[in-house]
Amino acid sequence: MANGSRQAAWEFFGAELKRRREDAGFTQVELGSRVFVSGGYIGQFEQAIRKPQLDVAQRIDETLQTDGFFERTWRKLIDDKRYADYFAEVVELERAATKICQFAPSVIPGLLQTAAYARAVTIAANPFVTDEYVEEKVSARLERARILKNATRPEYWAILHENVLRVPVGGPAAMVMQLELIAALADGRRVLVTVVPREEGACASMAAMMQLMEFDDAPPTLYTETSFSGELLDDPAVVKRAQRAYDLLRGAALSPKTSLALIESAAEDYRRCATTT
Repeated sequence: MANGSRQAAWEFFGAELKRRREDAGFTQVELGSRVFVSGGYIGQFEQAIRKPQLDVAQRIDETLQTDGFFERTWRKLIDDKRYADYFAEVVELERAATKICQFAPSVIPGLLQTAAYARAVTIAANPFVTDEYVEEKVSARLERARILKNATRPEYWAILHENVLRVPVGGPAAMVMQLELIAALADGRRVLVTVVPREEGACASMAAMMQLMEFDDAPPTLYTETSFSGELLDDPAVVKRAQRAYDLLRGAALSPKTSLALIESAAEDYRRCATTT
């Protein structure tokens, strides 16, 4: 579904929510209290500013007695087979975010990946799939990255652990292209990338990646992921703990200038390796 038609569909979702809420005699605040979100959230759903999570859509159905209408509509709008089930909603939120902060302890973040890097990661995790499957996944990842090229692109921060730079995903030539892309984006001030050096030792959140997203007129959201699952969280206490961890990572990371020099140095190391093999 194209972005324009998807937005129109979410506007229909919001209009239906408003109509059915008013038919049931609920204010936004009253409905919000019954589905465990604020009345302001309900207003944002109705204006298609923010998309509800699945459990909220299910509770709306229960409260308004709509026989699963909002859950079915949510699943149809969020369902994108190019992404894992637990990640499709994150893609929608990225498009609405005003600021994205990521920490990557082991793999280049998807928003920064080249096609060659994404292809190598996909094949490593799925060695028996078809070429069509691989290219579909790669295409989806590159499409996500377009938000960094938009005029209204979010402010994007990425903290990489140095290990991310040192693992030759796809081989030396692929890593040259990958690190050159990151360096170009950072040098062009399209993204802000810093690196936690290996000499730092232990650091916050080193066991899993995390992604914090901020929005206009909506609370921040945390997404965290392991190899086989991901979790989207907007509980204020949990998000606050994640923001503190990200602050600690900022403190442990090199400056942007020194980080860029390290990324360029790693690219040069791979370049030399590529020319001698």
